[in-house]
Amino acid sequence: MTNEDISRVKDLLVPAKKIVIVPHKGPDGDAMGATLALKILLEGQGHYVQLIAPNDYPDFLKWMPYQEEVLIFEKEPKKCAAHIAEAEVIFTLDFNSLSRTGDMQQPLEAATAQFIMIDHHQQPDDYAVVTYSDVTMCSTCQMVYHFIENIGLSEKITPQIATCLYTGIMTDTGSFRYRSTTSLTHKVIAHLIEKGADNTAIHENVFDTSSYGQLQLLGCALQNLKVVEELRTAYITLTQEELDRHNFRKGDTEGFVNYGLSLKGIVFAAIFIEHKADKIVKISFRSKGTFSVNDFARRYFDGGGHINAAGGKSDLSIEETVDKFISILPDYKTSLAL
Repeated sequence: MTNEDISRVKDLLVPAKKIVIVPHKGPDGDAMGATLALKILLEGQGHYVQLIAPNDYPDFLKWMPYQEEVLIFEKEPKKCAAHIAEAEVIFTLDFNSLSRTGDMQQPLEAATAQFIMIDHHQQPDDYAVVTYSDVTMCSTCQMVYHFIENIGLSEKITPQIATCLYTGIMTDTGSFRYRSTTSLTHKVIAHLIEKGADNTAIHENVFDTSSYGQLQLLGCALQNLKVVEELRTAYITLTQEELDRHNFRKGDTEGFVNYGLSLKGIVFAAIFIEHKADKIVKISFRSKGTFSVNDFARRYFDGGGHINAAGGKSDLSIEETVDKFISILPDYKTSLAL
C-alpha cells in the first residue's frame, strides 16, 4: 500500500462507520479467512460490520470464528441489499471485479459507499477509492495481515483473527508448498502462531473432516483421471450423476485437481465438474512452472486467476467441454513441453 492509500483508509475509518465486507461467489478458505479476520478487527475498533457472502461456503470452513454471523445473499437478498444500500464503506476481498459476486453485482454497483479492494488476482477493475492489489502475494489473507500492519493495528490481532488469517494462507498456498509461499509468508505465519493460531487444530478442522461420500467421490474422480502424456497434461471429469451418487456437498471436490498435477511429468492439470442446476461445467486449472493457466482460462473458458491456479466455466455439455479442451492443447505443445 502507498502512504496515500494508508492515509485514505485511516480517514475513511474515522469516525465509526457502517461497513459491509464481501468475498467472491463460491468463497474459499482465503476469502472467508480474510473477510472474517477483517470483520473481527473492525468490530473491535467500534465499527458496525456486516459480512455478506454471495452464496454459501463449504462445511469444512464452518468452524471458523464468527462465521455464524455471516449473511448469505442467496438466502436473504432483501436483507442483504438493505445492508449494502446503508453501508458507508464496503470492503471487497479476494476478487477484483464486481461480476465475481453473482447476483450481488447490481446492489453493489448501486451502492453509495466508498469501496476498498484487497486482492491478489490479476487485472483488477477500477471501482474502489483504495485498491490494494498485489499479484505476488500468496493469498488475500497475507495481504489483510499487511493491511492491518499498515494501518497500525498489529497489536489488535487476536487469537481469532490469527486463526482466520492462518486458515486462508494455509489453504491458498496448498499447505505452504506453492511457489507463491515466500520467506515473508513464513514470517507472517510464525507471528500468527505467536498471536494464538493453533496450526494443528486448524489443519485438522480443514483437512481431516471428510465424509464417507467425499472420499468415495475422490475415488470416482481418480478412476476418471486421464493423461495426455505427450502434452504433459492430466484431467478429471465428474458428471452430475456421479456427484449425486456420492451425496455431493459444496466443497467436496476441493483439491481434487491437484491429484492430476501430482503425477510425475505433468505440468498442466484440470478438473471438469458438471452442475446441471446451473447449466454449466465448472473448471479448475493448475500448472507448474511458467505455464499460465490464468491466460488459458481467460482466453477459452471465461475465467482467470493466477499464473499457476485459475478457474473457468463452460456452457457446453461436459463432453463438448472436454473435447474443446483437448482440441486446444496442441496449440500449447511448445510451452507444455518445457
